[in-house]
Amino acid sequence: METTTKPNSPHIGRKIGRIRELRGMKQETLAVELGISQQAVSKIEQSEKIEEELLNQVAKILGLSAEAIKNFNEEAVFNIIGNTFTDSSSNNNNYLCSINPLDKVIELYERLLQSEREKLELLKTKS
Repeated sequence: METTTKPNSPHIGRKIGRIRELRGMKQETLAVELGISQQAVSKIEQSEKIEEELLNQVAKILGLSAEAIKNFNEEAVFNIIGNTFTDSSSNNNNYLCSINPLDKVIELYERLLQSEREKLELLKTKS
């Protein structure tokens, strides 16, 4: 019997969506960062493959490399988290989160502010 399904075909859009969710980021936020609509982000997350340039932009916004998105494995992430917090015999804390959410909010705000300044400058030069 022959099967026609692709073995373990990577669905990049699904990986992007899951990483975005794990980062606590909404589609609207990613859309603003990319300069596209929320609906366009939804379409990206439904796509099995996306262009390399777009993948690099998304990866940068998510704070990862494009290769990290391609190699993302949700099961491995949860295994690491589970082992980190349930294995009391180990003193290995290499996987504990060291990201300060407030720093990320400030960083996002500064990028949005810079984007608005650039838009304002463009409008001034067109007038």
